[in-house]
Amino acid sequence: MPTASGHTKAIRAKKVIGTTVKDPSGKKIGEIEDVVLDKTSNNIMFAAVSFGGLLGMNEKYHPIPWNMLKYEEDESGYVVNITKEQLQAAPADSIAELTRDDGLAYRDRAFDYYRSPRYWE
Repeated sequence: MPTASGHTKAIRAKKVIGTTVKDPSGKKIGEIEDVVLDKTSNNIMFAAVSFGGLLGMNEKYHPIPWNMLKYEEDESGYVVNITKEQLQAAPADSIAELTRDDGLAYRDRAFDYYRSPRYWE
């Protein structure tokens, strides 16, 4: 049974990684590179979405709050209600930087940028 955001109750992370992320029109805007977990609250902080890098060199990853991603079976991927331009302007960095100091800085920046409800409050 899907959750309110369209997620099933259980999915293995390795099935999520590499999944396409599309805008509402169905156009690919990236893919999920990694999923960052909040170990202290048992929540998913964000998905690290790759966007337009060249063979992984100096690629920046965009943290998108997990609750914004809705899996659409007919799209074979996650759909987010953002445009490519919004993603380009969003916070982004290397995976190491996204997760530095428990990932809290980029978690907060991403949730602020997207005005997403904070799971930790």
